[in-house]
Amino acid sequence: MRHIFSTFKNTITGLWVQLAAAITFFTRIPIWRIVDIPVESYSKIICFWPLTGWITGGISSGAWLLFSMYLPPVPTIILTLVIRIILTGGFHEDGLSDFFDGFGGGKSKADILRIMKDSNVGSYALIGMIVYYLLLVSTLASIPTGMMLAILFVADPLSKLLTAGLMNCLPYARTESESKSKTLYAKLNTGRFLLACFFGLIPFFLLLNGIYWFSVIIPLCVVLFIFFTIRKKIGGYTGDICGATALLCEFGFYLSIVMITRNY
Repeated sequence: MRHIFSTFKNTITGLWVQLAAAITFFTRIPIWRIVDIPVESYSKIICFWPLTGWITGGISSGAWLLFSMYLPPVPTIILTLVIRIILTGGFHEDGLSDFFDGFGGGKSKADILRIMKDSNVGSYALIGMIVYYLLLVSTLASIPTGMMLAILFVADPLSKLLTAGLMNCLPYARTESESKSKTLYAKLNTGRFLLACFFGLIPFFLLLNGIYWFSVIIPLCVVLFIFFTIRKKIGGYTGDICGATALLCEFGFYLSIVMITRNY
């Protein structure tokens, strides 16, 4: 009995440390100040990525609620996005801009990987991010205000779950030494994948219902398109691609919500 209890305690402690590693890695929340996080824990954080979406999505929802009390819709949305960028350090946005540059300007695998790793901002990144944010802000402004709190909270974990699925189906396209974060993520076993699904889908099914469940279709199409594109061009994923996929799936979800509300 003592052995079983010890094993259970060690498992819970390990999961807690991995969750702390995920929060540290995917946000600017300084949880590392109170939790000692071994380096190896960072390779096991993907199953908790959707759960970090509860944090970023929840704070985004709260920011939108606060700003909406005093400002019109468009400034409210822009400031809400600014809050999330500050919270995450623009981690995914950096990946999206590199994704636009790499796949816009690169022809071969070597070109794409080299361009994505280059810190200089190219024309594809600049134009792509401008278009992305114009579409994102205008799409969010088209969502009924009564739905915004739920939509902002649902979108974050759902998009991260879809991205985690992509990562689990493809190898890493670089070597560990070439990685920006110097971390290679471990593949999810069945238990960890189910844990990621739980965190990614619970908000979706609890806060949305009926016809709005179809809003997952466009994000699924986005992740499938990226999956086949990167498998063909570079044979796997990179951290930049993961950030880009999360943001593009999230935008696809918002677009789906607007299409459903306008037609039903």
